[in-house]
Amino acid sequence: MPEKKCFYTEVLIIGGGVTGTGLARDLALRGIPCLVLEMETINAGASGRNHGLLHSGARYVSSDPVSARECRAEAEILKVIAPHCIENTGGLYLAVKGDDEAYIRLFPELCAKAGIPCESLTVKEALELEPALSKHTIAAFRVEDASVEPFHISLENMNQAIENGARYFNFCRVVKFHMAGKAIQKVTVNNLVTRQVFEIEARMVVNAAGAWSGEIAKLAGIHVDMIYSKGSLLITHSRVSGHVLNRLRPPSDGDILVPGGTVSIFGTTSLRVDRLDHIRPTVEETDILVKEAAAMVPELTIARYIRAYAGVRPLIKEKDPEGSGDDRSVSRGFSLMDHRLDGIQNFITITGGKMTTFRLMAEKTANLIAGRLHNTRECLTATTPLKSGAPSRMTEAGMSFRLRSGRDETEDITLCECEMISRNQFKELIAWLKKNRKTSDLNALRVHSRLGKGACQGTFCSQRVTGFMYDEDYLKNDEGIYNIKDLLRERFNGQRPVLWDGQLAQAELNEALFCGFYGLDLEKPL
Repeated sequence: MPEKKCFYTEVLIIGGGVTGTGLARDLALRGIPCLVLEMETINAGASGRNHGLLHSGARYVSSDPVSARECRAEAEILKVIAPHCIENTGGLYLAVKGDDEAYIRLFPELCAKAGIPCESLTVKEALELEPALSKHTIAAFRVEDASVEPFHISLENMNQAIENGARYFNFCRVVKFHMAGKAIQKVTVNNLVTRQVFEIEARMVVNAAGAWSGEIAKLAGIHVDMIYSKGSLLITHSRVSGHVLNRLRPPSDGDILVPGGTVSIFGTTSLRVDRLDHIRPTVEETDILVKEAAAMVPELTIARYIRAYAGVRPLIKEKDPEGSGDDRSVSRGFSLMDHRLDGIQNFITITGGKMTTFRLMAEKTANLIAGRLHNTRECLTATTPLKSGAPSRMTEAGMSFRLRSGRDETEDITLCECEMISRNQFKELIAWLKKNRKTSDLNALRVHSRLGKGACQGTFCSQRVTGFMYDEDYLKNDEGIYNIKDLLRERFNGQRPVLWDGQLAQAELNEALFCGFYGLDLEKPL
């Protein structure tokens, strides 16, 4: 048998979410070679399945003051280094009739203790800012929340890391750690696309796999006691509010509405699960979310929803000291575990935390790694602009149209009407993907743009873009058919829980078009 191909790096990072990509950026800016392995694509886990809320910290002032202060400090840093990834919307905390008035009175005091700016508004002032609010609103406070585009920020992390010498392999699953004494000598990896098996040797191995951190730790014979807390969210067809809207009560279901570009996202639920496969939102969760959120914004009962999605929070069990059994009581702080305490000299786990605090998590982890590798360079991530040369702004809702402003479009046509993405924009993105990622299928375009994420959920744009890719010789033979099947199957998983009214008609059109007119029978039921 031929020998397995082997790669070498100083630091191997397992996990391509915001924590792993943020760590890669930090290490690369310090001149430390690193390689990121991701089982699927960037942000396939919780990093791509959240509100997109850049926390002011106000949400945690009662339940987790330490996390509240961390969020406050890190949000200010991100607004400076990555303004192009953030919409500085501001946020409102709102109470409606029946909410706990003792908590309402306590809220500004808790914010003050955590150093979080909080301005009291009259109900009239709040309704003038957000006319869609319930007429039963009884209290309002303004905070410094913002909206962040999760895919944009993680792609910028990874692309800037690559520009500074890092490497990135996606669709690669770690299957085995090879131990030599008290260290991981090499790691065996399976490429899920090519089925090739290869090995990686690294001086340090970092487990940044989010909810999968416990599974990765098992490969080293280490037990990391994880809690799997599923949260589901809904996406509206159009933007509902200008501010982030928070229900003024202890964290619970359906209490945050976040504007993002042309849409709004709201949730979330908290449901304990014991497995990480088939994590999907349910109709029952959708009903709960709509009911709860409508108490704050009544029009959400009649809004059109284009999809739902769910992620799993990577929580550490030991951080629920009261043993309440309520996953919302578990700290949103992060855990940095040096496994020298478990007898393995070159293995670290970083998990927990929030998207808002990813940079701090990366800094603390990189400090530990740099000390171990005798690298004395300081962390630069708090002052270095988080911007790469990649075309990553197309991940933001509504951004493609703004990017076209001022261009000569005489010879251009629109291929994705929902998000107004043109043929030339796709052409530029495909050229960049082929050069930097060696792949340019529909799934890659979905991750790096808004393809299939608008109201039609891929009905029309999948055909147009596939036809264009054949015309340009990017696809051959039946590759396009399988590309469309994969895209529609992935999109339908999120549509299923919101199939009523307009979105049900959209799904019926999909079925008629692809299964009836085209005869595109799917290999597996959706």
